Formats: sequence, C-alpha cells, structure tokens
Amino acid sequence: MNETHIRIDIQRALNQFTDGNLAENATHLLKVLGYHSQRTLNRDANTPEAFLKDFDPGNQINLDKAHLSEWYTADFLFQLTADEIRQHTQGILTFNEDPGVDESIYQSYLFLAIKLSGDTYSRTALANITREVNKRYAMPVLLIFQHGGALTFSIINRRPSQRDRALDVLEKVTLIKDIDVHNPHRAHLEILADLSLPALYQRHGVTNFLELHQAWQQTLDISELNRRFFKEIADWYFWAVEKVTFPDNANTSVGRVSNPAVRNTGGSVGSVSNRAVHNATCIIRLITRLIFVWFLKEKNLVPDALFNEDDMIEMLTNLDPQESTYYKAILQNLFFATLNQEMNTLEKPNNRKFRGNGRQHYNITSLYRYKRYFRDSDAALRLFESIPFLNGGLLGSFSFKNYFSKVS
Repeated sequence: MNETHIRIDIQRALNQFTDGNLAENATHLLKVLGYHSQRTLNRDANTPEAFLKDFDPGNQINLDKAHLSEWYTADFLFQLTADEIRQHTQGILTFNEDPGVDESIYQSYLFLAIKLSGDTYSRTALANITREVNKRYAMPVLLIFQHGGALTFSIINRRPSQRDRALDVLEKVTLIKDIDVHNPHRAHLEILADLSLPALYQRHGVTNFLELHQAWQQTLDISELNRRFFKEIADWYFWAVEKVTFPDNANTSVGRVSNPAVRNTGGSVGSVSNRAVHNATCIIRLITRLIFVWFLKEKNLVPDALFNEDDMIEMLTNLDPQESTYYKAILQNLFFATLNQEMNTLEKPNNRKFRGNGRQHYNITSLYRYKRYFRDSDAALRLFESIPFLNGGLLGSFSFKNYFSKVS
C-alpha cells in the first residue's frame, strides 16, 4: 500500500471515533496500521471498577496518579505476539522469540484503549496514567486514549531491574498527543503512517518486539519529529533557490515583493553572487513568515479559511500562480496590514482598511493593498479583523538563516 492510500485509510479510521464503540474503533485503526490479533479477553464490563477487579486485585495502582475518577471506559484490545506477526504478514516479517538472546527483549505487546471524561489532558497526566497501567503487566502496553474529540497514543520504555530481575523499571513515556479525530492534521496522519508495521519494517528492519518498541519511540520522539520538519523545510529551501528569482527592487524588510515567480535580469542587485544572496534572503524571510503565521493558525489566531483553496476561490478574482494573487492579496496583507496594524476598536473603527486611490497612503505598508483582487473587499476585511495585532518586527527578525547554512 502506498503512502497516500494508507493516509486516506488512517483518516477514515480516525473519523470513525466521532461515533461508536471505542474498542471497535481502536481495533480497526490498529488493523489499518498492521497490528491485529485474536488474542483478547472476554470481559463482563469495561468500567473503571471492572478494570481494577480484572487487572489490579492487589491494589497496586495509585488511583490519583491514574486519574481513575476520570476514566469512562477501559478496554483490553488484544495481545500481539510473534505468531500473529508471522501469520498476518505471510512470513514476510520474521520476529525472534529466543529469550536467551537478551533479557530486555519484549516477548509480546498489549494494546489497551481508555476513554477519559475530560476534553484536554496534559502530557504529565497521560504519562502518569500510562505508568500506572503498565505496573500491572509483565509486558509493555501501548495505550490509546480518547479525550473529547482527540486521541493520544502512549508507550513506555521499560528495562529489567538491576535489583530484581523479575521486575521491570518503567522509564520514559512517549506520546503522540491530541490527534483530532474530526479533522486530523496532516502531520499526525504522516506520523501514524510511519508507525504502521510495514513502514517500520521497511525503515528499521525490526525483528523482535524490543526493536519494534524502539522504532515506535524514534518515530514519536520530539527531537526526531523536529529534525524531520526542519529537514523538509531545508529541502524545500534549496529547491526554491534554484527555481525562484525575486525582483531586484524587492524590499525584503517590508515584504514589497510584487511576484516571487517573476524573473528580472536588470536592476540594482548586480552580480550573480549578489543576486544569489538577494534571492536567498527573500526566500528565507518568506519561509519564516509563513511558519510563524502557520503557528498562529494552529493556535486558532488566524482563520483556517485563509489557507483553504475552496474559500480562496470564492474570495479572490484569480488564483493563477503566475499572477501571484494569493501572495499579494492574502499573505502580504496578512504579514503587514494585519499583524502590523492594531485591531479595530470602538474608538478607532478604521485602523484596518484598504489604502485610498490617491497618493495619500503611498508607501504605507500597514494598510491593505490589492483591493481589486477581492470579489468582496468588505468580506475580506471581516475575515482579517479578528486576527490579533503583533509587533511587526517579529516577522522581519524571525529567521532560520543559520540553520540553512549549517545543513547546506
């Protein structure tokens, strides 16, 4: 299955969590990722009280740390062993079962799903629940939490105790947190696709459950995710500097770039080396501004509609890339006439407005431009009006230039 198809299947599986039974939805999602087994338990109930009765008769779980009062349901999904791996992959994946190789090698993996009553939980809270649940099992447990409209995947590293080899020491908890089941973020879909058993086998060549666990950890690790993110940004940057030429008169300090796709051989930049520096500076500024604005969008401070093609078709007169209408009308106005201009107030209702037709607003970058590109300029102003005012200098100083020079 190619990457596009598995991401589509993952998104459909996530959407099913908006309704129905958590255990069934979680089992289906794991099956899409390549993890399924008939080894399960027939339990009479999936309440928190039933979980304690079934799995914690010795009262070892700390009820406060486990946030047990906030559990709605707790389902034991299945146990995955090497037999299931071989069976469902037709022997393509060969998992070792020799316990004499390494005492730390996990012989199987358990999968549980817990539905929580609250909408949001901190990483610490979910990590504590993961620790408390793992206390009750001799093998590691992958937990799927559902809280509000989101899922969190959680695993914990464990090793044999130096004092008592019959016991494990629970160490680092790794999470993939707050996956929106209604409208999952593309990054979460990619991470889940990377967690699929075929993808992990192809990338890491896993041959036992310890290696599988380590591959999960590496995939979910924050530093690894950051490295991948910056690597993709850097790859795009190095591609762009070979493809894009900015006009020589582009004033990068205030973003007055008429069309990033236009090639212009005349002007003040001069030598080839100066032109390369000029283009690189323009691209870096554009990338960093886009990253900053996208961060604001993820914090719900910038409307999603500004990045939705269907909405932009309704708002703009033209989306032809060669005309750079989207860059001029949306991005440039967002960077400078919105984030660099105070919001409208009762006392000052016209802070954010389009500049006039004459020269009275010439060279004023904190007013909206390109009114002719909007089908309804008043509707555009209403879309921009809720975006907060920020110090415009942030967009000029925020830069990954040092990072790009290092990775080159």
